[in-house]
Amino acid sequence: MTTLTAQPNRIAQYWALTKPRVTQLAVFCAVIGMFLSSPELPDWHKVVFGTVGIWLLAGAAFAINCLVEREIDSRMARTARRPLARGEITVTQTLIFSGAIGGMGMWVLYNLVNPLTMWLTFATFVGYAIIYTIILKPATPQNIVIGGLAGAMPPALGWAAIANDVPMQAWVLVMIIFIWTPPHFWALAMYRRDDYAKSGLPMLPITHGMDVTKFHILMYTIALLATSMLPFAIGMSGLIYLGTAIVLGGIFFWYSWQIYRHYTDLIARKAFAYSIVYLSILFAVLLVDHYFLFRTF
Repeated sequence: MTTLTAQPNRIAQYWALTKPRVTQLAVFCAVIGMFLSSPELPDWHKVVFGTVGIWLLAGAAFAINCLVEREIDSRMARTARRPLARGEITVTQTLIFSGAIGGMGMWVLYNLVNPLTMWLTFATFVGYAIIYTIILKPATPQNIVIGGLAGAMPPALGWAAIANDVPMQAWVLVMIIFIWTPPHFWALAMYRRDDYAKSGLPMLPITHGMDVTKFHILMYTIALLATSMLPFAIGMSGLIYLGTAIVLGGIFFWYSWQIYRHYTDLIARKAFAYSIVYLSILFAVLLVDHYFLFRTF
């Protein structure tokens, strides 16, 4: 009986290493990139295998992130229950798990999608798991800005999976996520500032104070509102997307203004939650508008 109950718990622990909620958002953006890469519906084989391969490599990168930050996670209330922070999974087990799913992801992408997608996804893995997690995050309060490129790559990966190319349109999507990342993450860092103070990481609210962080969030949100207009400006989308982007961006700006002028932890928490909704709806409507645009014109 003990063995039967222990096995699901072990599976859940390995599943938690992949940070499934974050992975789901990244893979969602990759899938949107797949469908935006062509005016017609893409080859479903490449959609399926591209999704699986990108998911596996993203999960492997997050597992390495959990491994590197296990001591930091153990000092933070938000992350203290992660399996590595609690000592429930060993370093060796994590390395084997990450290597196994990462290797499977690379094989799937190389053999069942195309080599370009495999190499781009592997480069993203290196960018997040090594350059961001090991080098940048403990070194500079601008870590989330500089390292944000790795987290912004999923639409380009998805586009490459179908088109075997990464044109300007794909990089516009990458730019949107790149600009979105700082206000998204710094809202979290503000209302979790006590946690981050314990962690020892040089997060902006800790190193430069709340006022500087508020200003940065406001400026990046304004930049995001402008950047989100690019798909319409280059003819990648139509009025459906434009109207949605203006409304969603206006709400995001309202949250940022409230943070800047009337900060409370509750406002920052709501802004963080809304930022996830914002990106999900923005990309979903971009897809709807894409097919409407091509079928109408």
